[in-house]
Amino acid sequence: MRREPIFNAPYVILGLLAAFALLHVARGFLSDIDDAYLVLTLGFIPARYGDSPFVLPGGEISAVTSFITHMFVHGDPLHLLINSAWLLALGTPLVRRIGSLRFLLFSAICGIAGALTFLAINPGLPVPMVGASGAISGMMGGLMRFLFNAMDRGGAAVIPEGAREVPRMNLGQMLHDRRVLITIAIWVILNFAFAIGFGDLAETGGIAWEAHLGGFFAGLLIFGAFDRAAEPTLEEADPPLR
Repeated sequence: MRREPIFNAPYVILGLLAAFALLHVARGFLSDIDDAYLVLTLGFIPARYGDSPFVLPGGEISAVTSFITHMFVHGDPLHLLINSAWLLALGTPLVRRIGSLRFLLFSAICGIAGALTFLAINPGLPVPMVGASGAISGMMGGLMRFLFNAMDRGGAAVIPEGAREVPRMNLGQMLHDRRVLITIAIWVILNFAFAIGFGDLAETGGIAWEAHLGGFFAGLLIFGAFDRAAEPTLEEADPPLR
């Protein structure tokens, strides 16, 4: 079987990257006031929900659509570049494993889960959350379901293809695999470091760590519903500790 390099991305990934970039470029042609209005309309703002004295652009329509539209808006070119790079790296193997339509639905659900987590921790916050980080964190969670099994069977070279022949780990297997548990622990600790302001990254306009965690755990838990690969065999159901 011919293996493709990871940066030979599927069309759906290229389309998302183009949408991110085109929106960011288009914002550059707007006045500061119009750009702010657009960001408030598309961004996810917890103050939209519940009793709030604020009148926000987009009204009731944006209260629904911003669960999706916030993923396409980015704060600055660096934010756009970082999210685009992670989308390319994490999204490519997932698309090749589960297909474009399943990937889009999976990513949307992870992004929505990230937004809901942000809302739960920041009720009434009048600041917009923007960026695809919640969805991308969900992709990381989905990748965890087969990453280490794939590496055990062929090393990192099989990951770009999505390792379609590799069974995913079920939740019980993940709880018995130290590599999975250590990776999850590092991701959680890193995001809690953002939460307490490590490196001044949790200031207004900084990292939405809540969306990272919400999206990641959503992806980790629901990936099996979207995966077309074979279920783990009975012999693999209770592996030894690694």
